[in-house]
Amino acid sequence: MRPKRRTDGDTVMSYGWNDVQRIAEELAEAKPDVNPLTVNFVDLQHWIMELPDFDSASGRCGEKVLEAVQQLWIEEID
Repeated sequence: MRPKRRTDGDTVMSYGWNDVQRIAEELAEAKPDVNPLTVNFVDLQHWIMELPDFDSASGRCGEKVLEAVQQLWIEEID
């Protein structure tokens, strides 16, 4: 993860596609009313890219990454 600077001067750690656990945690918090089993991968990818401090240029996204995120998200809400 690389540090980012916010406009208020605070340093924030960005995260990318390899940080599947953090992505799952962020999704569980951002989308509490969503059942991860019902989400298609196109929507999942878009939601991930919209998460605060997410760096979509960091790493690569593919089906295996999205499957891992989905599984961890399921575990996160159980």
